Formats: sequence, structure tokens, C-alpha cells
Amino acid sequence: MDVEEITAETVRPVARAVLGQRWTDLAFLHWAVDPDRVAPLLPAGTVPDVIDGVTYAGVIGFRMEGIGFLGSPGVPYLGTFCETNVRLYSVDAQGRRAVVFRSLEAERLVPVLVARVSLQLPYMWARMRMTRTGDEIAYVSRRRWPGPRTATNRMRIRVGAPIGTPGPVEHFVTARWGLHTRAWGRTRHLANEHPRWPLHRAELLDLDDSLLAAAGLPGISTPPDSVLYSPGVPVIFGPHRRAR
Repeated sequence: MDVEEITAETVRPVARAVLGQRWTDLAFLHWAVDPDRVAPLLPAGTVPDVIDGVTYAGVIGFRMEGIGFLGSPGVPYLGTFCETNVRLYSVDAQGRRAVVFRSLEAERLVPVLVARVSLQLPYMWARMRMTRTGDEIAYVSRRRWPGPRTATNRMRIRVGAPIGTPGPVEHFVTARWGLHTRAWGRTRHLANEHPRWPLHRAELLDLDDSLLAAAGLPGISTPPDSVLYSPGVPVIFGPHRRAR
């Protein structure tokens, strides 16, 4: 994927909202990795999406808010919780650039069970906390079920200045309007729609992570190549709008 293609990509809106939510106070940590290393971890029919000869592995901490179905208001309590994801970046034969989740730690057990059964997404139930003091935000996660229970994450960032125009890598790791997942015997693409991310530069103050290793990516111990923050966006999931 070259810079011109990344810059030119536009949001592909969904035809109707099946699921709505909001993602807030996101920390994006990313490491450049060899595409050959992550290719075996992707669903059949997809390959690593690449920029400048590398792809990226990400750890993203945030707060999920107000999950609602078919335009309904957000579900009280169960629809709002902390989440921390390990994700990779994929592209399929139709040219759909997407996210592949290797694990999704979440604070509420019921949404974890629903997502695991309905979409076979690798959601994990975890004890989690997110706290903010001024421009510093801390995220803590310790897995409860399923194992390994040693899978943990602790990270703390300082939010910096807004980014007016994202660079190629910043756009690559955030401008994703869909996910690829292997569910019920085939690879599926699930579309979403949201505004372009309002991004800030961020400084990593602390990191202690074993989620990457538990997700099949051991040995990533160097400082991340990219650290970003976003206050968040509203999101809807649903089928793609058909071209006229």
C-alpha cells in the first residue's frame, strides 16, 4: 500500500446501523513488524497490509460507551466498559483494508460471551481500570477468562498536541473501516463507519505488557514506533452501502 493510496482512501459508509457505540480516550501503541511474521496469524483469504515494506502490531486501550442495537439507546451498565485490544492489519482480495483482532480484553462478561458466540471474536474477560489525571491517562488490564491469566497490560501516556494532518503511518494504523474475522467456517468482513480520527501526539510514560506475547507475538519489547491518542469517535456497524 503506497502513500497515494492511503491518502486517497475514503470512508465507505454502511447502509444501515446494526450496532452503535462510542470509543473514547484511546491510546494507540504500534510496533513495525515483518509481514512474514504476522501472515500466519491472519484469517484465510487475507494478507498483511503493508506500508514501506512493513506492517504493524498494535495495542489499543480505550473506553467503550453506549453500545446499542438497531438505533436504540445504549444498554445501561453492560454497554459501557474498558477494553484493550491487540490487533494486526489486513487486506483481502477485494482490496478491503481492515483490522484483525488477536485478542480483545473487556471488563464486562456478558458482552464477552455474546461476541465470542455470535461472531467468534477472541474476546477475553478481564479486570480493568482506566484513570485520567490532567493530561496523563493510565490503562490497566489483567485477564480473568479464558487463560492465560498471566496476560496483563499496564500502560500510561501523556496526551500531547493535536495532529492537523496525519502522516502516512498515523493514517495507516487508524483509518480502518472494517474488520476481518474467521467465523462459522469462513472469513468475514464486518464494516463500520465513523468520522476520521481526531488525533494527538502522545508520550509513553510506562508500559508493562504480556498481551502481545499471549496473542502470538512474543519478543516485542522495544519502545513502540508510534504512540497516539484520540478523544474518540462515534461508530456504527452494519452492511456496506451498495454502489449505485
